[in-house]
Amino acid sequence: MREEDLDWAVYHLIPETGGITVEDLVAATDFEPGAVTASLERLERYLLVRQAGETVRLLSIQESLIECQCRHTRDDLPFVIENGVVRAKRRDE
Repeated sequence: MREEDLDWAVYHLIPETGGITVEDLVAATDFEPGAVTASLERLERYLLVRQAGETVRLLSIQESLIECQCRHTRDDLPFVIENGVVRAKRRDE
């Protein structure tokens, strides 16, 4: 199976509200755990999901846009986002 097809299948099994565990995703997809983990890593890199521990949730469009802006304008922004927490940059950062 192509990576894109796997990512599509995994993405559409994540509920729109709330989250799902990686274990439940593996059971629902019937794919190998390593393949599901690799798919989740790609989806997180594409700013579509967020994984916290064993739970995965979809990012809202707003969250995705803010993360994208932070990723691509990192030096210009007066704040940083670390683990979902927004904080002002120190002068020496």
